[in-house]
Amino acid sequence: MNLDGETNLKLKHALNVTSFYSSAESLKEFRAVIKCEDPNEHLYSFIGTLYFDCQQYSLSPQQILLRDSKLKNTEYIFGVVIFTGHDTKVMQNATDPPSKRTKIERRMDRIIYVLFSTLILVSFIGSLFFGIETNNDLSGGNYTRWYLRPDKTTVFFDPRRPAVAAFLHCLTGLMLYGYLIPISLYVSIEICKVLQSIFINQDQAMYDEEMDRPAHARTSNLNEELGQVHTILSDKTGTLTCNSMEFVKCSIAGTLYGRGMTEVEIALARKRGEQLTEQAPIDASESKKSIKGFNFRDERIMDGKWVSEPQSDVIQKFFRVLATCHTAVPEVMGPDEIMYEAESPDEAAFVIAAREVGFEFFARNQTSIKLRELDPTSGIRVDRVYELLHVLEFSSARKRMSVIVKNPENQLLLLAKGADSVIFERLSKEGRAYEERTKEHIEKYSEAGLRTMAVAYRELDNDEYKTWEQEFLKAKTSVSADRDVLMDELACQIERDLILLGATAVEDKLQKGVPGCIDKLARAGIGIWVLTGDKRGTAINIGYACSLLRHGMKQIVITLELPEILAQEKEGDKEAIAEASLNSIKLQILKAKSQVTEESSTEFGLIIDGKSLTYAMDKNLVNSFMDLAMRCATVICCRSSPKQKAVITRLVKSVTGRTTLAIGDGANDVGMLQEADIGVGISGVEGMQAVMASDFAIAQFRFLERLLLVHGHWCYRRISMMICYFFYKNITFGFTLFWFEAYTSFSGQPAYNDWYMSCYNVFFTSLPVIALGVFDQDVSARLCLKHPLLYQEGVRNILFNWPRILGWMFNGLLSSIIIYFLTTNSITGPAFRKDGQVADYSVLGVTMYTCVVWTVNCQMALSINYFTWIQHLFIWGSIAFWYIFLVVYGSIPPTLSTTAYKVLVEACAPSILYWLTTLLVVIAALLPLLSYRAFQIRFRPMEHDRIQIQRRRPESTEYDATQRRLSESSEARTSSELPSEVRIRIDNLKASSKRKN
Repeated sequence: MNLDGETNLKLKHALNVTSFYSSAESLKEFRAVIKCEDPNEHLYSFIGTLYFDCQQYSLSPQQILLRDSKLKNTEYIFGVVIFTGHDTKVMQNATDPPSKRTKIERRMDRIIYVLFSTLILVSFIGSLFFGIETNNDLSGGNYTRWYLRPDKTTVFFDPRRPAVAAFLHCLTGLMLYGYLIPISLYVSIEICKVLQSIFINQDQAMYDEEMDRPAHARTSNLNEELGQVHTILSDKTGTLTCNSMEFVKCSIAGTLYGRGMTEVEIALARKRGEQLTEQAPIDASESKKSIKGFNFRDERIMDGKWVSEPQSDVIQKFFRVLATCHTAVPEVMGPDEIMYEAESPDEAAFVIAAREVGFEFFARNQTSIKLRELDPTSGIRVDRVYELLHVLEFSSARKRMSVIVKNPENQLLLLAKGADSVIFERLSKEGRAYEERTKEHIEKYSEAGLRTMAVAYRELDNDEYKTWEQEFLKAKTSVSADRDVLMDELACQIERDLILLGATAVEDKLQKGVPGCIDKLARAGIGIWVLTGDKRGTAINIGYACSLLRHGMKQIVITLELPEILAQEKEGDKEAIAEASLNSIKLQILKAKSQVTEESSTEFGLIIDGKSLTYAMDKNLVNSFMDLAMRCATVICCRSSPKQKAVITRLVKSVTGRTTLAIGDGANDVGMLQEADIGVGISGVEGMQAVMASDFAIAQFRFLERLLLVHGHWCYRRISMMICYFFYKNITFGFTLFWFEAYTSFSGQPAYNDWYMSCYNVFFTSLPVIALGVFDQDVSARLCLKHPLLYQEGVRNILFNWPRILGWMFNGLLSSIIIYFLTTNSITGPAFRKDGQVADYSVLGVTMYTCVVWTVNCQMALSINYFTWIQHLFIWGSIAFWYIFLVVYGSIPPTLSTTAYKVLVEACAPSILYWLTTLLVVIAALLPLLSYRAFQIRFRPMEHDRIQIQRRRPESTEYDATQRRLSESSEARTSSELPSEVRIRIDNLKASSKRKN
């Protein structure tokens, strides 16, 4: 079944009483009534009863196919529709996707408010002065500006009604200075973001050949947010690890089986400074071809040699349980090849392990399971059929699975596997022979980062079974809301007095490149949280293996596994337990905070389990806990539920006020992905549900390094520069209009032709800014990865803070002053044409507009770090197009072209003054930015400036030492500017790398 993206097999089957109706003819006489629960959103539960032939039969989720399911292992089915449309469970679960906006967009909205206020203020100032001038036109019955004929004017200039004229002028000003509001900015940003997303999708460095999956930007809204991530919250299984389970070791009858060392064991031994006892890693198998799901090697068990072991009967029972206690379905691919489809990778690994040892599961139906086993006495393989009576399924609450079968010897057996804590408490006194040694082995496996499961069985008495079965079937056929509770209670009644056989250990390997990726992200100053359902020991050791926990980092462990708490739990007083637990967590948090404060130069890793986390998120403790967590370089939350993951993500986002990124691969990560500012889904083994709820999808965790440090940094820089430049060019243009208005007594006369103003943001300045937003790079991808500290520019929002935004605005205001006053003072006095004519209104407008177009495009050229032919084409092409436009538009009859008629060909182009003025004004307008950048690069260089300077320096031995000294000093300066927690993290990473070397 494939439900909403989940690809793991979900076993579905008909009731035994209806399984014989397999043709349309037989269904003609079928009559039955179904009574069931009302429509609800619970995907994995269903309460219903089928009334047929005067009997009632329970309907469970195994008989229900949900909407969007895909059939497998059968060509067709006959069924009846229970819910349709919005009543279906999938539709009941449908929620509107969260609306996510970047911090840059939210700040941009505030800037627009500032510009809109500026527009109103400028219009008000203009109308105020206009009203005063208009009122002064009529003084003592005389017209002061008689040449304007105020006695024969419209209401817009009537000196007898100056207030009305001023109000109407204010409306004129709002339209005239409307260019201060960059409406086209939003369109340009969307174009850039879509093109940026295409580059992310087509990045071959983030393409996974094995899975044939590229990176995929599922939204283009959050590109620049990738460059501002402060905290990453990650799932473990399937995200840091492969979620491709392999059976590697086991403990049977208190004896360890399985050779080699896991990656985590090797990392742990190195951390402790121990000599490796087994040099060969598990992968170094010396013999047969690799088998997916099976990486076990031990000559004592393989190839039928288990029959010679002292506890061969226990080994036989152990692997029979693995081969029988499951819901997997075999698929025969060839004469000697069988594949298994299971609900989880763990289950498939157990069945494959049993097959490789000699207990091959090869067929099943609703009532039986068939195995091909090695007979210890005869030494030949025989087929054995086990009658399947009941399946007590696994759930997160039960943490175990059992089957009741009847073997060929007519013995009733209950076979069970599950979490060690659950199985051990259900053992009989006689079944605890191997308990102590098995517990030691499980602890050892957990330290090695392996997932463990205990295996047990019991033989059932016929009378006990029949009594239990009657009660179980009665509970199963009830339609009450507490049916599941009753069934769980009855399952607990039969799952007792078990005999322990041993424990399994499966490895979920780290994905390729995870340690290096995490190390690089930590060096970039990004905090990393891991939220996992694993045990504390397993999570800690996985943390060391993937560089989350590093040498020299002190651990802070918050737990409720304390003697006083355990004593309270034995007494059973829930209120007392809750109060004691809350007080214990409070004391541990206060102690940890004081430790972090005292040792401020040390890096800390915080580890907390799910039970403790429940109390830490109490309203009276949550602020203290989050304060402690944010001071730690790494946080690992063990035994976390999906709901806790989402709550933690929301807390981190609200407390820090910074950008959070959540990454996961399964359905249990969806809440976390949707809650974070950015959700990244990994398209792994668990299906596509996390990807479908994410903003970006990648195939491997290691690609996150490039997604953030390269694409995130570039996109943040491009969008920030693009928005600042947009404000600059619009303010430059808009305020030249204002200065001209002041020169003309705020008459409302625009400085430029209407078509000049309409084309400014569309043809003459739009394409260069889009090219900036799509192609610009301050440093190459290689240098972005080589210098991860560069990423802090985005985290600290250096390129889009208020001083920088106001600086660009001030530059625009300064440019407008230089352009207007230099232009007017250069061309309005002397003769402009050869025949002695001076510059008129149309010539002034064209000259000033030419200076604006040249200045803003040349400012763009100075701001770009990485030139391509596209940038050259757009920048110089926009300037050239202005002249082409003047020629074409000026050749149109004056009734249409008005002031532009032949103004370039006949007036401006022949005049040397026009070209000299343009050159002088453009150079003068560019000087402030050039001077500022020269000062900044020399005395206060940014991180990318330092990298660019080092990259351009000649590579000689003479320069190498200087380069190293400059690099160290620049890092020291940069580090001193960074937040203290980032500085401590970077210093510890450097010390750690020196120790490794």
